[in-house]
Amino acid sequence: MDNERFFVTLLLTFCVALGVNLGGSLMGSLGAALLHRPPLKTMLELADELKIWALVAALGGTFGVIRTFEAGVLGKQFINLGKQLLIIGSAFLGAHLGYLIIISLGSDR
Repeated sequence: MDNERFFVTLLLTFCVALGVNLGGSLMGSLGAALLHRPPLKTMLELADELKIWALVAALGGTFGVIRTFEAGVLGKQFINLGKQLLIIGSAFLGAHLGYLIIISLGSDR
C-alpha cells in the first residue's frame, strides 16, 4: 500500500467511524422521539453502544484485519502490520470522537 493510498484509507476510516456513531445516535434519537420515548437519553445510550459497531463498519468487517495481522506476524511484514494498527486506531478515534460529540451535545454542564 503506497503512502497516498494509506493516508486516504486512514482518513476515510476515521470519517466513517465518526459518521456511523453521530448519524446512528442522532437518527436513533429521532426514532425515540417519534415513539414518545426520551430522545436525549436514547441518543446518549446509542452513542455508547454504537462505538463498537462504528469501528466494525469503518474497518469493513474483521477478516481483512485478521489476514493482515497474520501476514504481518507470520510473514514478518511489520510495516504493513504497523499500518493496519494505525488504521484500527483511526477507526477507534473516529468512533470515540463521535461519542464525545454526542455526550457534549447531550450534557447539561
